[in-house]
Amino acid sequence: MIVTELVNRIPVIKIHGDNTREVSELVIDSRKVTEGALYIAIRGTAADGHSFIASAIEKGAVAIVCEELPETLTEKVTYVQVKDSSKALGHLASNYYGNPSQKLKLIGVTGTNGKTSVSTLLFDVFKNLGYDSALLSTVEIRIGEEVIPATHTTPDVITINKILADAVEKGCEFAFMEVSSHGIAQNRIEGLHFKVAGFTNLTHDHLDYHKTFEEYLKTKKRFFDGLEDTAVAITNVDDKNGNVMLQNTKAKKKSYALKTMADYHGRLLEVDFNGMLLNFNGKEFWTTLTGKFNVYNLLLVFGIATELGFEQDEILQAISKLKRVSGRFETFKSDGGIFFIVDYAHTPDALENILDSINDIRTKNERLITVFGCGGDRDHSKRPEMGNIATKKSTLAIITSDNPRTEDPAQIIKEIEAGVEPQNFSKYTSIPDRKEAIKMAIKFAEPKDIVLVAGKGHETYQEINGVKHHFDDKEVINELWKLMSK
Repeated sequence: MIVTELVNRIPVIKIHGDNTREVSELVIDSRKVTEGALYIAIRGTAADGHSFIASAIEKGAVAIVCEELPETLTEKVTYVQVKDSSKALGHLASNYYGNPSQKLKLIGVTGTNGKTSVSTLLFDVFKNLGYDSALLSTVEIRIGEEVIPATHTTPDVITINKILADAVEKGCEFAFMEVSSHGIAQNRIEGLHFKVAGFTNLTHDHLDYHKTFEEYLKTKKRFFDGLEDTAVAITNVDDKNGNVMLQNTKAKKKSYALKTMADYHGRLLEVDFNGMLLNFNGKEFWTTLTGKFNVYNLLLVFGIATELGFEQDEILQAISKLKRVSGRFETFKSDGGIFFIVDYAHTPDALENILDSINDIRTKNERLITVFGCGGDRDHSKRPEMGNIATKKSTLAIITSDNPRTEDPAQIIKEIEAGVEPQNFSKYTSIPDRKEAIKMAIKFAEPKDIVLVAGKGHETYQEINGVKHHFDDKEVINELWKLMSK
């Protein structure tokens, strides 16, 4: 593709050199430049891509996109000067891959909790409806039956466009994408055309990155502010920030809720550990998913599918065939009668939701034992809050390590313990080793008791001092149960 085609619809300050030069690929990491590449110099938090322009040219880059032109320009290279390289990148990537987000229906889901679940549930519902789709989530990236390992909540925009182009080539009509606040802030969705945008909720998370809740809110809102008038924005109006998301959007505005009036209204009629009987817009159906948070997730799925033109009865039929998302309220019962739940809940709101859902279902004759921790190198302010929630809503809380990363696990635990209220001091213990903490929970549990292991869900590793060690909560539970029940 030539330079002029690549910069189509991008506000360019100046082009220096041959604008018909052929480009073989787009690269943002100068170390990965190959002969014929276009190198985009982006200013990052750790390094400025402009410092590596000379190195990129040495490796064979034939075109450079930058905010500042180098002092010395070479005739064998085309230089494109733009105001913001990071924003230009999305449009370059879209143009390079033939604007795939315009050739299929791209649906983005954002919010603190539920993004992965809703995106994955949509992918599965549309499979049940008979459509091959693409899925871009934290857990995995899929194109129909093909599975690609996921590395970030929102991959870089070149990768996104490549995946979407592959999906178009393979005949996919829909793509469901988890849209993180990091991805929005870092312009990783720039140049994408969304058909529907869904908002789940906004609670305390990622303040290590965004610094203030207001900044976090503004970042999420940018997603909706950037939608075109041909798109649909559907938000949870039971969340006080649901209407905020809709304030400046050009998109068609739709709402969903359990407690307030909305375009899509849901009611929970019956619930147990095997599933729920629900009523959406006057229609009753059964699902094997459980927990109030899943009512919201399914209601958003129902709303999005309806907005995409499907009949509500066929949507509910497809929803009723759904299985649970890996690591999200995943339940299994031991042969000794202990009920285990593994869940990804790693924010105060998510932990409270899962504990409330369990307490709504249990008869109170069973005890609820919660094993949880908080990730290292992340928002410190949520730690005491989670300590308070877990000890208040469990029979026994065992505080342990999550992914300590570069932090001292003992210090993280100390910060969690700071939130425990005096009346709940006798309801918790701390065991830094996660495997030992799970072992303690199994040892303490009796038949019919419920053991919740929260925080890591689908993850199969534990990150300690920059090294990822294999650790799967489900595997550990099964292994320990077998050993201890001999």
